[in-house]
Formats: sequence, structure tokens, C-alpha cells
Amino acid sequence: MADVLNLETESKPLNTELETPELDPAMELSASSSESTVNPIVSIAAEPEAPQAAEVAAVVAHVEQATAASEANRPNADMHPETETESLTDFAAALEAYEREQAAEAAAVEAYGDSIVTGKISSLTEKHAVVNVGLKSEGLLPIEQLLDHNGQPKFQPGDTIDVVIEREEPEGGYLVSYEKAQRLRVWDDIEKAANDKVALMGTVVGRVKGGLTVDIGLKAFLPGSQLEIRPVRNLDGYIGQQIPVRVIKLNKKRGNVVVSRKELLEEEQSLRKEQTLEHLSENAILTGTVKNLTDYGAFVDLGGIDGLLHITDMSWGRLTHPRDLVNVGDEIQVQVLKFDREKQRVSLGFKQLTPDPWLDAVDRYPIGAHVHGRVLSVTDYGAFIELEQGIEGLVHVSEMTWSKRMKHPTKLVKPGDQVEAIVLAVNPSDRRISLGMKQLQENPWENLTERYPAGAEVEGRVRNLTDFGAFIEIEDGIDGLVHVSNLSWTKRIKHPSEVLKKGEKVKAVVLGVEPENRRLSLGIKQLQPDVWETFFRQHRVGDVVHGKVLRTAQFGAFVEIAEGVEGLCHVSEAVDAAGHALTLEQGQEHDFKIIKMSVDEKKVGLSIRAVGEEASRSEVENYKTPSSSSSSSATTTLGDLVNWAKFR
Repeated sequence: MADVLNLETESKPLNTELETPELDPAMELSASSSESTVNPIVSIAAEPEAPQAAEVAAVVAHVEQATAASEANRPNADMHPETETESLTDFAAALEAYEREQAAEAAAVEAYGDSIVTGKISSLTEKHAVVNVGLKSEGLLPIEQLLDHNGQPKFQPGDTIDVVIEREEPEGGYLVSYEKAQRLRVWDDIEKAANDKVALMGTVVGRVKGGLTVDIGLKAFLPGSQLEIRPVRNLDGYIGQQIPVRVIKLNKKRGNVVVSRKELLEEEQSLRKEQTLEHLSENAILTGTVKNLTDYGAFVDLGGIDGLLHITDMSWGRLTHPRDLVNVGDEIQVQVLKFDREKQRVSLGFKQLTPDPWLDAVDRYPIGAHVHGRVLSVTDYGAFIELEQGIEGLVHVSEMTWSKRMKHPTKLVKPGDQVEAIVLAVNPSDRRISLGMKQLQENPWENLTERYPAGAEVEGRVRNLTDFGAFIEIEDGIDGLVHVSNLSWTKRIKHPSEVLKKGEKVKAVVLGVEPENRRLSLGIKQLQPDVWETFFRQHRVGDVVHGKVLRTAQFGAFVEIAEGVEGLCHVSEAVDAAGHALTLEQGQEHDFKIIKMSVDEKKVGLSIRAVGEEASRSEVENYKTPSSSSSSSATTTLGDLVNWAKFR
């Protein structure tokens, strides 16, 4: 590596002696000519040994200034030839001095080459750091070479800094490089580390296309694929971190260095894997780090080799996701359940490190015991309650409340709620515990018979209507059924909606109570007297009643003989006194004779024929026993005798 040079302390003086160029005789100007158009500088600049374009421009400017000064000192255009010769001599001396000065400066810069120069920062601008390197002009250092990973300058005005002088800028000053100086300082160390494959510590200072920039004494490129063993999506998270890297490629001529962290990690993983395989066996208990989580389990790094901890082997209880128990980066103890050395597959268990809580669940949770737990989840059919780690029970929706109105378990409990329950059943083989919550409340059906005896009148709201009846809620959790047959004494009701509406408040009579079956029978028509009972109490077979035909059928006609009471007149009984069949139509009114009564079936048989027969018999009886007032004048016709014989 080149030694550090310091202009201020350099003991070897620079050779600034230059040969004075001789003027060509052709360049002499005529003293009598005032239109001297050829400037001697033009021919000098055209010489092969002339400086480069930038230097030529500076020389021309310097000479033009000297020429202008000499022209100003000329008294007139008719200057004496001797005076003009003196002016040319002054110009040649000025040109020689300038060239000697430029050559000395160029020689000084060239003498440094790739040597490191110590300078002092004079100031900082948005684009450059101005550095005093001991030359006549300041050095300009691109500011991005001094920024840290946060974008802040690592040096301030007044700080000393090592740089390499690269070139002189056309607009003035010198371009210097801090990075090149760093590369020169550390290049030998980097080459040795690359040859020996030794790791270097570096700081990630920025993100570039395809990877990161790492400061290892100079800025090296770390490809994104060489950062980790597995692909990394977010590279920004590594900025500012110190990481070990290995040099995998370098080009001293271009100053390019490529490093890798992946190689070191793979070697470390391979070494750890060998050590782990030496101690890996079934039933072994190891410590690992959770590497990744999936829906079905967690992958655990055991030291160079990964094992799968399935969700079913994570807890004796039920888990919805592995994250409910562990997180990425957690260090946990696991037991090796299975190990395939050939395929290097490892199955792990976590719950196996603790006793199975279901082994003595019957003793710890006897039937009828009061328990406390946390609601894990709620479903359509109930709620799962965690009693302890690995033990959970189900409260079925039917065991949550005595009321039948609950639509969904979420109306009573939510995940995370702390609840109390009663143990109803324990099945260790199926790992199930049945719990109840309503048992902690008084059962409203236990003393229902005492509160609502048969015949008692109650009031409630119509909760639901079905094809077979209506459910009436008389108190919270107690619903009674009014069957469709108990809605009216007189009307034939096909559906409860014909007389009741949902939400309507109604009165009813208790017909029967079955607490063990949680059944309560109600009736609405029982609030009114039974018209059938009244009719049967007031009428007998043989009575003649007046009725109106309500509807007809092929076999006869239904006749209303009292309010709410119907009787049937069969077609065989619809005959007049002359024996002719009658056609009964809706709305017709006739006298009917009751020929049949069934109290149990609530049926009444009617007849028109019997009414005619009764009238004929009455006439015959009147003929046989005529009254005193008309016996002397009464006459008997042949028709009367025929009718009498017919009905006799």
C-alpha cells in the first residue's frame, strides 16, 4: 500500500526548472506594421509538446492579459522598434514563468499518484466537502462519500481526513476521493481475507438495486440472494446492522468488491446440523427456535435441521392456530416423536412434555361440580369453555337457559367471557365434558303446577303460530300451547292465524301441566260456556227444532239448530209427508226432528221425514178421539183412512 504523503512535510523538493522555449524568428513582428495579426501564442499552442486543452486555455488567458498590459503601455502605434523588442522580451518572460508554475503544479499532483494525502475539511456544501490538501487550490470531495446509513456526514469542518488526489478540474480545484483512500488502506487486508476465506465484519449502509451496500472499510456490494439462506423480501430492515460477510469476488483495478453472508450461514448451519444429528433420537428433549408458522403447525429450528411441530401435538386442548400458543422467534422445548435419519425428517411434540390432563378428569370434574372457565369459541350449537390448559367443555345451546326464545348462543356469551357452569357429564375416552349454565338458575318448571293449576286463567303474548296451534308465553321461559281444537267451540278453524296474531296479548285457561316434559296445555275456548253441553242439557231425541241449512254434501246437509251447534240431515231423512225426496239448499229453513244425539262425539242427527210422520199420527189421534164441539159434524174421507193406515 502506498505511503501517506503530506505536502506540508514533504522533504524532497519538486523540480520546477523548465527549459525556456526559444522564439522562432518568424514570430518577430515588424515595427512599422500596425496590423500584426499573428499572436506568437498560437504557434506555441500548436506544438506537439503543448499542454492539454484545459491547460492551453489557461495559458492563452494568461498571455492575453500580459499582451493587453503591454499594449496599454505603448505610447502610440509608431513605437520605436527598440521599444517593441523590449515588449516582446517581457511577454516571453511572463510566458516562461506561467509555464514553469503550471508544470510545477502538475508535477506535484503527478508525484502523488495513488498515494494517500492527509487533508483538513474546510467546509461542507450540498454536493462537496472542501478539503485543504496543501496545494494552491482546494480539493473537492463528493459529499455522498462521507454519508452514513442515515444520510448524515461522518465528518465535520476542521476534521482531518485521508484522501487520494485524482485530477485537476477544468473549472478549478482538484477532485479528491475518500473512498479510494479507504480502498488503498484496506485493500491488502481485503485481499488476504478473500484468499484465506476469512469473515469480515461490515455495516449495512444502504440499499442499491439488487442488494445492499456494506461498509467493510470500503463499500462492497452484497447481493440480495447472498443475504440469507432463504429469500428475503424486506432488505431495508438490515440497514444499519453489523453483519459478518465473506469476500467472494474483487476487482482491484475497478475497485469492486462483492461479499456474501449466505456462505457463512450455510457453513454455520452445516456445522450445527452435524452436531444436532449426533444427539438426535426419538424421545429426546431438545431446545429449538420457532422458525415459521403455518395453519397446520410450526417449524422449529433444532440447530441446522428443522422439525415439524404439528398443531395436534402442541396442546392437549383445541387450538385454532399455532400462533395461539407460540410466535416466530420463541425458544421452546420439544420432544422428538419420530425421526427419519435417511430423509432427515423430524416430528416434534410439545404437549408430550406435560401429563395428559384427561387421565384424571373424572376425579377433578365430578358430575354436579361448579366450575369456572373462559369462553374459547361460540358456535350455532353452543359454546366451548376452557376449564384449564388442555381441558375444555361444551355448553350446548339447550343447556344455556330455560327460555326457548334464545336464537343464538352469542346472545348470552362471547369469546373471552368468564363464565360459571355445572358439570353434567364427563367422557375421558372421547375427551368431552358436558356443561350446563341454566342449572345455576331456578328451574321455572319445577313448581309450575303450584303456580298454574289446571283451570287457572292466565294471560300471555302470542309468541309463535304453527299449523297445529299457537304458543303463548305466560312468563320468561314458560310457553303454553293452545291447540287449534281449543280455539273455538263453534267455528271450524284450520289455522290459528284465523283468530290470533303474533305478538297479540290473549287470555287462556290452563288445561294441563307436565313439568317433566316441560309442557303446558292451554285453551281459549274454555273461557266461554260449551254450547254443546248447553244444547244437550236442554234437548232430547224426538224434539222438533227449527234449523237453517249451512252447507250441503252428497250424503246430506249440515243444519245450524242453535248458535254454534250443527246437526246432519241425511238424504234418506230429507223426505216430505207425501214420501217425496226434498232437495235441501244452503239458506233454506225447515223444521227438523232430532233422531240421534251423541254427547261424546258432539253429533246430532236430524230428520224431516220424522216431522211429517209425527204430524200424521197427530191427525189420526184427533180422528179417533174427536172433540165434543165438532164430532157431530165431522166427516171421514177415504184419504184420511189411507194416511192413517200408512203411518200406523
